Amino acid sequence: MSLLLSLVLVAQVLSALGVIVLVLLQHGKGADMGAAFGGGASGSLFGATGSANFLSRLTAALATVFFVSTLALSFMGRPAPRSGSVMEQPASNTGVPTAPAAGGEAAPAASGSASGTPGDAAVQKDGAGGQIPK
Repeated sequence: MSLLLSLVLVAQVLSALGVIVLVLLQHGKGADMGAAFGGGASGSLFGATGSANFLSRLTAALATVFFVSTLALSFMGRPAPRSGSVMEQPASNTGVPTAPAAGGEAAPAASGSASGTPGDAAVQKDGAGGQIPK
C-alpha cells in the first residue's frame, strides 16, 4: 500500500468521524424556540448564534474533504485499462473442451459421475480419441 493511498485513507476516516461528531453537536431548528423561553442553553461556549455558523462551516469543510478523499480513493483503486484487442488476450477457463491429449485419448469431459469417466458406461473409444456407441 503506497504512502499516498494511506494518507488519503486516513483523511477519509478522520473526516467521516469529524462529520459525525459535528452533526451530533449541532442543534436542530426547533431548539432555538426552547432557548427563547428560558431554556438556559443560549449562553453556550460559542454564544447564542455563533455556534451554528462555526459548526456548520466546519461540517461543510469536513464533508468536502470526505468527498474529495472518496473520489481520490476510487481513482487510485481502479485497475489500469488493458491495451490491445479482446482477441489478443489469453483464453480463460470457459468449460469449452480442449484438443485431445498427447496419447490420442480425449480429455475427460465434465459429467455427473464421481469416477471421472465421461458419459455412459456403454461407450467405447476408437484409436483417434473419438467415442463409438456400443
